[in-house]
Amino acid sequence: MATAHVNTTELQRFRLDDRVAVVAGGSGGVGVRTCAALAGVGAKVAIIGRSEAGLATARGAVEEAGGEALVIAGDMSEKAAADDAVQQTLDAFGRVDVLVNGIGGGAGTALHAAEDYPQADWNRILDLNLTTALLVSQAAARAMVAGGRGGAILNISSVRGQLGIDAGFSAYVAAKGALDALTRQHATEWAKHGIRVNTIAPTFVRTEQAAELLAAPGFYDNLVSRIPLHRIAETDDLVGAVLFFCSEASSFVTGQLLTLDGGLTATQ
Repeated sequence: MATAHVNTTELQRFRLDDRVAVVAGGSGGVGVRTCAALAGVGAKVAIIGRSEAGLATARGAVEEAGGEALVIAGDMSEKAAADDAVQQTLDAFGRVDVLVNGIGGGAGTALHAAEDYPQADWNRILDLNLTTALLVSQAAARAMVAGGRGGAILNISSVRGQLGIDAGFSAYVAAKGALDALTRQHATEWAKHGIRVNTIAPTFVRTEQAAELLAAPGFYDNLVSRIPLHRIAETDDLVGAVLFFCSEASSFVTGQLLTLDGGLTATQ
């Protein structure tokens, strides 16, 4: 019987040596894991977040993976802050090759009946889940265009961008659906510059941020009963897709959405 041979050069397609990745929302649970994964394949990582403790954790994860980290604190719903974050990355590392837009969430803090949804919560959830991605993407895209090397932008959306839910999620569902559409638009406009834009859409991911909602009576059991794999996502479940979309492994892929949901949308 022939011995199986692994061509290790194929795995080089997933490497990001000499590349610089910006992770917006890098201080969250998914963000920390994303930062570590990108560093693990050779990238220098600029970590954007608002949590001092989360930023420190993300820095530690990058350094433990053998990478170099730049920590940037700021509110990315403000254009000046987003522009400054990308400029800090350029000043420190000289280039921007990859952007992961991972700022978001907050759905469990803004649950209201659709007919009475308050504008203040609407604006807050859209700013957190949509405006941040727009502003950081614009700043990163300008840097990528100026650099002349193309780049990769990955938005982290949600299955709720495709599926309604009778649980008061109007703003969150609207924001994620708009992010999916913005992915297609940015991919179309920026393709001429060699910039690819894609989206992953997980179902619930087990993080500290989601813990309170997942702990609500009956919520978890009801959720997993509708997922064919009968569990929610762990942060590790996102890593393969993140590395695919951020690397040359997906060099002919743009404007696409990959749902990471244990089969949930397949049943709808």
